[in-house]
Amino acid sequence: MNRNYDYNMGNVAGMSEAEFCPDCPTQTIYDPPITQYENYYHPQLVNVVQNIETIKQHHCCPVYKHHYTYTEKNVMVSGVKRGNHVKVSSKKRSKK
Repeated sequence: MNRNYDYNMGNVAGMSEAEFCPDCPTQTIYDPPITQYENYYHPQLVNVVQNIETIKQHHCCPVYKHHYTYTEKNVMVSGVKRGNHVKVSSKKRSKK
């Protein structure tokens, strides 16, 4: 492609760009509308009734109260000492 052809594309019939004013009709297009919301808040009194139920729970828990009994008895003790008896095992030790 010729370089001069690309350069002269903006010129029509030898006119400079400053002199050239094409007759392009004005067009109007409409975009779909944009919905915009503004939120305003106002206080509204709302009564809330909350019922409170108290349940009294009763529990049995053990508390120990000690009662003591005692007895007495008389025992005669002689003045003669008994001999010391040594207990002998009936099993013999095995040697390894």
